[in-house]
Amino acid sequence: MQVFQKSYKGSDLPPQSLGFDPAIILLFISPLYDNPQAFVDSIHKTFPNATITGCSTSGEIENVSVLDESIVLNAISFDKTTHKLAEVTLDSVANSYDAGLAITESLNSSDLRHILVFSDGLNVNGAELVKGISQNIEKGVSVTGGLAGDGPDFNQTFTINQNILSDGKIIGIGLYGSELKIGYGSKGGWDSFGIERLVTKSKENVLYELDGKPALALYKSFLGEKAKDLPGSGLLFPLNMRIGENQLPVVRTILAVDEATQSLTFAGNIPEGAYVRLMKANIDRLIDGAEQSAEDTLKVLDTKSEFALLISCVGRRLVLKQMVEEEVEAVRSILGDTTTIAGFYSYGELAPFGKYSPCKLHNQTMTITTFSE
Repeated sequence: MQVFQKSYKGSDLPPQSLGFDPAIILLFISPLYDNPQAFVDSIHKTFPNATITGCSTSGEIENVSVLDESIVLNAISFDKTTHKLAEVTLDSVANSYDAGLAITESLNSSDLRHILVFSDGLNVNGAELVKGISQNIEKGVSVTGGLAGDGPDFNQTFTINQNILSDGKIIGIGLYGSELKIGYGSKGGWDSFGIERLVTKSKENVLYELDGKPALALYKSFLGEKAKDLPGSGLLFPLNMRIGENQLPVVRTILAVDEATQSLTFAGNIPEGAYVRLMKANIDRLIDGAEQSAEDTLKVLDTKSEFALLISCVGRRLVLKQMVEEEVEAVRSILGDTTTIAGFYSYGELAPFGKYSPCKLHNQTMTITTFSE
């Protein structure tokens, strides 16, 4: 495996050569970057045989730096691994599960090793998407990825397929071959507080009532002055959701609010009968969570990684502020100096809880996928 990485600002020229022929070029693009289409067109013209993909971000990760208004380019060639890209149009949020099924149907093969996913960040039910992707894959095939970001604005996100930037799309990259080694980990570090509330009315990822009371009004009462900044301020107070006694809790972050119905829309499902509690940030625990995520990848991957893809939640970035690079440095301290680190801040993260567990939608986590041949 060979990896080339470089960040570009608005006045920088795209690369004209890399010293090798890349199989995949991952582009993580700030929504504030001036004229990303021209940059992507140039990359596509220069490397017509490469698969070019990626998405918009809420911050770009290059090595241990977290950037804004940039494009971070990661060009990868494999020695023995092959790949295939599938794209599905998401007509509505309600079709998220079917979109996941379609991705797997396009990519499935006896030698499929991993599916890497980049999704529209707003018009999707991430939990249903993951459920669809995971439905028909063979045991041993891992799935990771993330939802595109738009800074803290929640206006529009995009994914990349060759030289086309568009919203409402799901990208899946299938990676094939027994020589490919994949590691993954996903940890949070948020603290729960307050009493546990019962979800008494919801439909998929839209929450209407908690303990029989309007969800939005109740949530606003917790936020106080910060309620006027919803949905953005909701990133600072996610929900810890527990379904039954035997399932691990997951975190859910708000994507939108509806004053008319007094509802909250989340990145993933909030089923009736689930229990939720508010969460708040603990900076030390957030950084520890990133480190634990990196340690978990080492438990899955039994060799040194060559490339690590970090997808961390925009909510973590808003809390950590000027300390945000410390969580990336914590990952570097575990993975070592020989691993190329890249990634982005997202509206949702896709990864298993750990080795042998299925992929789930996460919010407010640092999710890491490591690759080696």
